[in-house]
Amino acid sequence: MKRDISDFVSRCLICQQVKAEHQVPSGLLQPITIPEWKWDRVTMDFVSGLPLSASKKDAVWVVVDRLTKSAHFVPVRTDFSIDKLAELYVSQIVRLHGVPISIVSDRDPRFTSRFWKKLQEALGTKLHFSTAFHPQTDGQSERIIQILEDMLRCCVLEFSGLWERYLPLIEFAYNNSFQSSIKMAPYEALYGRKCRTPLFWTELGESKIFGVDLIRDAEQKVKVIRESLKIASDRQKSYADLKRKDIEYQVGDKVFLKVSPWKKILRFDHDKLNKCLISSYYIIFIPKYMETLGKRKKSFLP
Repeated sequence: MKRDISDFVSRCLICQQVKAEHQVPSGLLQPITIPEWKWDRVTMDFVSGLPLSASKKDAVWVVVDRLTKSAHFVPVRTDFSIDKLAELYVSQIVRLHGVPISIVSDRDPRFTSRFWKKLQEALGTKLHFSTAFHPQTDGQSERIIQILEDMLRCCVLEFSGLWERYLPLIEFAYNNSFQSSIKMAPYEALYGRKCRTPLFWTELGESKIFGVDLIRDAEQKVKVIRESLKIASDRQKSYADLKRKDIEYQVGDKVFLKVSPWKKILRFDHDKLNKCLISSYYIIFIPKYMETLGKRKKSFLP
């Protein structure tokens, strides 16, 4: 009888849609590809909710290079128009580093706006957005934001001043700090030499590198950085895969879909009693980049 009941529940449509999920996430970790060169691929996000500064700024726009980990912290207002943000983007990022190949960000309304998409399309930049099921896509920006908030909090508490006054120093301190993933500071990774500060005036000499040696040294540093990032990525993947299971789907499989109830689009009478999974669907096509889907529950129906 127990076996018959278990078999019946596994084939019951209602049971499959409402039962809680007690299994490790499906799909192994899929790390983002490592960039080939500096400031070719960047991530960006906003830190909002900050106290109003003297120049009426209440947010910080964080832009990070995925290869060198160097970052720019741009003070902005949350009510800035997308035209103003585009102007800041050109003057603060494109002016210094050129047009990136791709931008990774969350689905902030400012990044998903039609103007921003058209601007990046005209510049030849691809936009990659994270999703509700894969928020770790933009983990680089989130980690930098955590560091930024800690440093802002320390400066405000220690020096009793407004955060915007110390933002340039915070950016300098971050870019000159050692990063374990690339085995050097972002400043050194970006410019090929250590930053000259009052603490190291006696240590740094006037080393001169010209011509072919300069190019060879820069290429060697990028090679070391990419190898270090590959080691760090593999280590992170090995840790994450311990709590995940490998699962693949084939064309013709019948699966349930797990979605979030969007406001005014998909709303049930009682939010707390919503179905965990919606109706079943047949898989008719699997793109190459989606052959292994993470965080999807595979359930076969008779």
